[in-house]
Amino acid sequence: MAERSERLRGTVIFRPVVYGNTALPITPETREDAPAEHTHRWTVALRSAASPDDGSTVGGRDDISYFVKRVAFKLHETYPNPNRIVEKPPFEVTETGWGEFEVQIRVTFVSEANEKPISFHHHLKLHAWAPQPTNPLAASPAPTPPDGPVNAWQYDEIVFTDPTKTFLDILLKHPPTPLPKTRRRGAPPHIAYPASLVNQAKGGGMPEFTQLMEKEEAERLDQAKKDIVAETDKLRNLLIEREKELERVKKEVEGMSRS
Repeated sequence: MAERSERLRGTVIFRPVVYGNTALPITPETREDAPAEHTHRWTVALRSAASPDDGSTVGGRDDISYFVKRVAFKLHETYPNPNRIVEKPPFEVTETGWGEFEVQIRVTFVSEANEKPISFHHHLKLHAWAPQPTNPLAASPAPTPPDGPVNAWQYDEIVFTDPTKTFLDILLKHPPTPLPKTRRRGAPPHIAYPASLVNQAKGGGMPEFTQLMEKEEAERLDQAKKDIVAETDKLRNLLIEREKELERVKKEVEGMSRS
């Protein structure tokens, strides 16, 4: 029994997940028992990263309950029972409302993991955003697509370092579905992806995370590092020039003092 609970030093394994929300405007036909002042019906969730083939949701193809025991969603304090605890899949909460706020998503793992809970923080988004024509990276409010949902999702990887033998066996028995290599649908809206904002503003359908996005993100990070190095070199050279100029001025002042 001790061997099963012993941690395997030097072993690292992860599980890709997405967390975020989908929101739809409430219409007279869909209002049901929602308060009159509420404008949207939304769902906030933690899901596997891979999406189902039919594109019905962002993520959620795999059942993650083999390593996730429960998920607690901390909503705005104005909601009745703002601490919503979900102990079986799907790990999500659906509500109605009119405002955006931060949701804390606390993940508790199965007992075999012997791991501490972790938390994500997500800004609940109800309204679509689109880039301004003059600056593709500057997001501005855009009308919600009349027939499409607003999506705000974040990809992440839950990393387990030095897992127990028991937990590692569980993880290896449930390999995650790989992300598609190329885009089958639009990218999840984000200001780092100007095209995704346009896609959302036009009602481009349910987005999907892909391996291509991961590659593009790595390339963006590499370029950002290069830009930082170039800017640092530029500032260093400028500082050297300023120091030389200061030294020259000092010598001139000293010469004038002697004369």
